[in-house]
Amino acid sequence: MFTLLSTIMSKVYRIILPLIFLMIQTGFSQDIKTGFGTLIEIKVRVVDQETGKSIKNAYVYANGETFPYSYINQYYLVRLKLNDELVIWHPGFKTLFFRVESDEDIRVELTETKENREYQQDVYSRNRSKVMSSSDDYFTNLDSANFYKKINIEKSLSFIENILRENYSDGRNAATYRLLGDIYYEWMQYDLAISYYKNSLQYREDERTKYQLIKAAMAIKEFDIAETYLLTIKTSKLGLFEKILVYENLGDIYLEKKEFAKAITNYNRALKISEDNKVTSKITDINSKLGDVSVAQGNIPKANRQFRNSIKLASEESPVRSLEEKDKVADFYNSTQQFDKEINLRKQALLETKQLNDSVLLIADKESNSKVSANDSIGILNGFLDVGNLFDTYQISAINSASVNNYKIGRALVEKEDYEEAIPFLKKSIEDADKNKDLIVKKDATRKLSEVYENVGEYDKAYKTYREYVSLVDTLYARKEQEIEYSKRTAKKSAEYRNRIASLEKDKALSDSRYDLAFKNKQLSVERTKLQQYVIYSLIAGILAMIVFTYLLFRSNKQQKLSNNLLALKSMRSQMNPHFIFNALNSVNSFIAVNDERNANRYLSEFSVLMRSVLENSDEDFIPFAKEVELIELYVKLEHNRFKEKFDYKISIDEAIDLDQYSIPPMLLQPYIENAIWHGLRYKEEKGNLHIEVQKVDEESISVLIKDDGVGRKRSQELKTKNQLKQKSKGMSTIKKRITILNDMYQDKISVSVSDLFENGTGTQVKLLLKRN
Repeated sequence: MFTLLSTIMSKVYRIILPLIFLMIQTGFSQDIKTGFGTLIEIKVRVVDQETGKSIKNAYVYANGETFPYSYINQYYLVRLKLNDELVIWHPGFKTLFFRVESDEDIRVELTETKENREYQQDVYSRNRSKVMSSSDDYFTNLDSANFYKKINIEKSLSFIENILRENYSDGRNAATYRLLGDIYYEWMQYDLAISYYKNSLQYREDERTKYQLIKAAMAIKEFDIAETYLLTIKTSKLGLFEKILVYENLGDIYLEKKEFAKAITNYNRALKISEDNKVTSKITDINSKLGDVSVAQGNIPKANRQFRNSIKLASEESPVRSLEEKDKVADFYNSTQQFDKEINLRKQALLETKQLNDSVLLIADKESNSKVSANDSIGILNGFLDVGNLFDTYQISAINSASVNNYKIGRALVEKEDYEEAIPFLKKSIEDADKNKDLIVKKDATRKLSEVYENVGEYDKAYKTYREYVSLVDTLYARKEQEIEYSKRTAKKSAEYRNRIASLEKDKALSDSRYDLAFKNKQLSVERTKLQQYVIYSLIAGILAMIVFTYLLFRSNKQQKLSNNLLALKSMRSQMNPHFIFNALNSVNSFIAVNDERNANRYLSEFSVLMRSVLENSDEDFIPFAKEVELIELYVKLEHNRFKEKFDYKISIDEAIDLDQYSIPPMLLQPYIENAIWHGLRYKEEKGNLHIEVQKVDEESISVLIKDDGVGRKRSQELKTKNQLKQKSKGMSTIKKRITILNDMYQDKISVSVSDLFENGTGTQVKLLLKRN
C-alpha cells in the first residue's frame, strides 16, 4: 500500500505543482501561459455517425497524455497548445490525426469500419446462416470493462468474460484482447499483459498495441522482447509524440544493454523530432538521458555539461520539471562524490520548493471561501477537487520533496564528515517525513542521524535515535506484510478470472473442432448405409450383451449416484463458507466505515471464534444439533451487536428434547436467520423481534421455528434496489439443493416450509422439521 501511495503522490505532485505555478502567473485564467506557448482547453465530442450516440471508450490523447471521457458532460476535455497534434483512436474506427488550429470545441463523427460490420461466418458449414451477437452488447461490455480498468480489476474482467462468450470478428477480438492487456498493465501484471497483447496482434496488426506490449516488456526488463517489437513498428502510422517515444525507448533499451553508440543515435533522432516540433517536455527528457549515457560511459566531465544543460531546459519548462531534474542531477553528483555540487543543488531545490509553497499558501488564503471550477483549474480531476483540497495535496507533496532533499543534504554532509552541519538537516528531514507519514525517508534519516551522533561522541542520543530507527523498521516490516497479503488476495482473484477466460478460449476451440468433425461425419454417412445389413446382424448379438451390461450398469449406478451426491454436497458446502464469510466481513466493514474501531475489534474477535467452529465442521455432512445451536447463538449475537436498534432476539429450546439424539447439516439454519435480519427486520422502521424456537413434535422428530415480525417477504422484495434484484441469492438456492440431496440419501430426514407470520403479509416464519438420527 505504501508503494501504491508513493506512486499516486508522485503523479499528483507532477500534476499539481505546474498547475499552482500557472495559477500564480495567470490568476486562474482559462488560457495558461507557459515558457513555450499557451495551453488551451477544448471539448472533444466523439459520436457514431449513424446512431448519433457518444463513443465513450475512444482513446483521445495529445503529447502522450490520454484524456478521459466525462460521463457527466459527455465529452473529452483536452488540454494542449495550438498546432499540437490530436489523436483519436478506437478499435472499431479508423484512427484520426489532425492539428488543432483554434480553441473552438471539436465534434468528431466516426463511421464503423467495414471489417467490424461483417457478419461472423459459420466456420463449419456453408449452408449455415450468418451469426453475430448484438453490437450494442459488445460495445456496452467493452465500455464497461474500460471504465473499471483502473478502479476494479474484478469487475473489468467480468465484462471481458461476457465478450469472450460470444463470437465476434477479428477486429473486435483484437480490441478485446488489447483491452485485456491494458487491464493487466494497469494492475502491474506485465507478463500477463504481454501475453494478451500478443493475442490481440494475432487477430490484427496494430502499432499502438505493439507499443503497449513494448511498455509492458520494458517494465519487467524484457529488453529483447521490447527491442524486437520496436523495430517492427511502422512509425508512419503513429502520431508525432509516439514517434518520439519509439526512438526514446530504443535509446533506453540500448543504454541498458550498454550499446552506447546505438543509444546515442536513437536519442538524437528523438531529440531532432522534439526540437523540430517544439515538444518541450521531451527535449528536456532526452537531453537528460544523453547525460545518462555519458555517465554510463564514465565520461563525467561531459555528463556534467549535459546535466547543466538539462537543468536549464527543465527550469524553462516548468517549476516541477526543474525540481525533478535537479533531484536527478543531485543524485548523479552524489554517485560521483561531487558532494559540494550536490549540496548546493539540493539547497536551491529547497529554496524553490519553499517559494512555491509560500505562493500556494497566499493563493489558498485568498481563495479559501470559493471553489475552483473545472475551467478555472484546467479541468483538474474533472472539476471535483475544491481549492482547499488542491492546496492541501500540494502542501503534502512539497513537504515530501523537502524531507527527501533535507535527508540527502544531510547524507552528503556525512560523506564529507561534516557531522555538526549534517545534524539539523537530518532532524528537519525526520520532522517533515513525519508530517507526510513517509516512513521510508524517516527510517533512513533516523538511521543516519544515529550514526552521526555516534561519530560526534553523543552516545546517549545515538542509542535513543537507534531505538527509534528499530521501531520504524518494525513498523515498515508489518506494513510490508500487509502489502504482501493484499497482493496474494488480488492475485488469487485475478487467477480465477484468468482460468475462466482460458476455459472460454478452450471451449471455443473445442466447439470449432466438434463442428469440423460433424461436417466430416456427414460426408461419411453415405458410406455407412452400405454397412447397415452387417449392423443388423451385429445388433442381435449386441442386444444380448446390452442386457447383461444394463444389469451391471444398474448396479454400478447406485454406487455412482451415492458418490455424486457426496461430491455435490461437498461442492455446495465450499460455496456456503465463502458466502457466509463475505456477508460477515461486510458487517465488519460497516463498523470500520464509521470509525468504530472498538466494536470492529470486538466483532472480529467473536467472528474468529465463529469462523473456527464453522471451518471445523465444514467437511461434515451432519453435526450434532447442539453444535448447530451454539453456532446460531453466536451468529445472532454478532448480528445483534450491529443492529441493536433494529431488533431483539430470543432463543428457546424445549428442555424435554435430548439434543444429542439429533444431527443436522452444518450452517443449515444460518441463511434463514440471515434473511430474517437482513430482509425482514432491517427494513422495519420500529424495533422488531426475532424468535428461534426448538419444539418437540413427537418421539421421532423436532421442529425449529424461525419467526420475525419484519416487513414481510413481499414488502422486502419491493424495497430491494435494482442492483440487489439483479443478483440472485446463492445462499438460499444452495440450501434447497442440499436439503433435496440429503433427503434423497436419507429418506426425507429434513423438511422446510416458509410462510407469512401475520395475515396482513408482514412477518415471516420458517419451519424446519428434523427427524431423529
